[in-house]
Amino acid sequence: MGVTTDCFGCVLSLAGCRMVDVSKIVVCVKLTPSPEQATVLESTLRALNDHATWVAKVAHERGVTRNYALRKHTYQQLREAGVGSQAAQHVIKRVCDAYRARRSNLHHGNYGPKGSARRERIESTPITFRPDSGHPYDARNLSFALDARTISLWTFQGRLKDVPFTGSPDQIKTLAEHKRGETDLLCRDGVWFLAVTVEVPDAPQVEPDSFIGVDLGIANIATTSDGQILAGRKINRYRRRQQRLRQKLQAKGTKSTKRLLKKRRRREARHAKDTNHQISKRIVAVAERTSRGIALEDLTGILRRVRQRKPQRATLYSWSFHQLGQFITYKAKRAGVPVVFVDPAYSSRECAECSYTDKANRISQASFICRSCGVVAHADRNASHVLARRGQGVWDAGRQSHGPPDQP
Repeated sequence: MGVTTDCFGCVLSLAGCRMVDVSKIVVCVKLTPSPEQATVLESTLRALNDHATWVAKVAHERGVTRNYALRKHTYQQLREAGVGSQAAQHVIKRVCDAYRARRSNLHHGNYGPKGSARRERIESTPITFRPDSGHPYDARNLSFALDARTISLWTFQGRLKDVPFTGSPDQIKTLAEHKRGETDLLCRDGVWFLAVTVEVPDAPQVEPDSFIGVDLGIANIATTSDGQILAGRKINRYRRRQQRLRQKLQAKGTKSTKRLLKKRRRREARHAKDTNHQISKRIVAVAERTSRGIALEDLTGILRRVRQRKPQRATLYSWSFHQLGQFITYKAKRAGVPVVFVDPAYSSRECAECSYTDKANRISQASFICRSCGVVAHADRNASHVLARRGQGVWDAGRQSHGPPDQP
């Protein structure tokens, strides 16, 4: 189970007094508590989420969703209920973050247009937290003993010590060598995890000799300008099979089928994440070995800009291309490989040889024939070459000075 974020910041290097770019990644390790320890963790997590639901109700009733203001109405009550000082602050912060996310979704119309029944129902209902929702800890109420592979954390029954955890050698090394930040305590299907945010310094960025274009699509998840087709027929067979199974379960509509659908949804998400990790790892490895950069499509707002026929929507929306872009970006930063995002408009209609653009060039999903120079190519490979050229253009434009010309 690996979770990856795409947050980037800077830390001050005391040795050289210079700014060093760092990437924030999340290392997920598995806890193996005893039955007694698991009982304590379960009761603590459930109680914290109950308190978070109460705080969210207070925030909704009073119309207060900012941290400092909400703390005045809830912090003392949480402390009197036995919640630790750090845990209480994290509970309030969780609620504020949840309402901030709701406001963002409402602003972008993700809950429907103004006046719709769904939007009004969401706006009029306070946020609630599931009993097994993850809760954040920090260095004040959770500590690691990496040599012993144990942790110690705050609970309602006092400090719970010597809770064992397991992880791969790479995960343990990352935790030991880099600065650790906020940690989330998670429970998934009775299994306990810790999601630890770690700041990893980026490798120095190299000057690329050229760029690898990566074309994202439905028939082939990713096609590079080197001719690699990543996750093609095999992954699409898997996706079609999962879609048929979902349709059969949805048609029944019983409680047991709903449980199976929920379980299968998580399994599909894990499979997609693992596939995206494999694709991104291969692309970054090739770019690093050949001293090239990576040109990706800027798909921001693509679902609102592109209209698809109804049979194509499920296929288009069933793969996380945004997640794939995040994985490529953070892996490239750690390897020192430059990544640029380019406008993908008409890249499937433009000839990579002569730049002639015409809708008639794309004669089918897989075939491309230029009406000007007569080049015959695989459509996705042609598009990836177009993206590589655009990536080089974006990189060259970024290196050029935009200041005033030198005076004679």
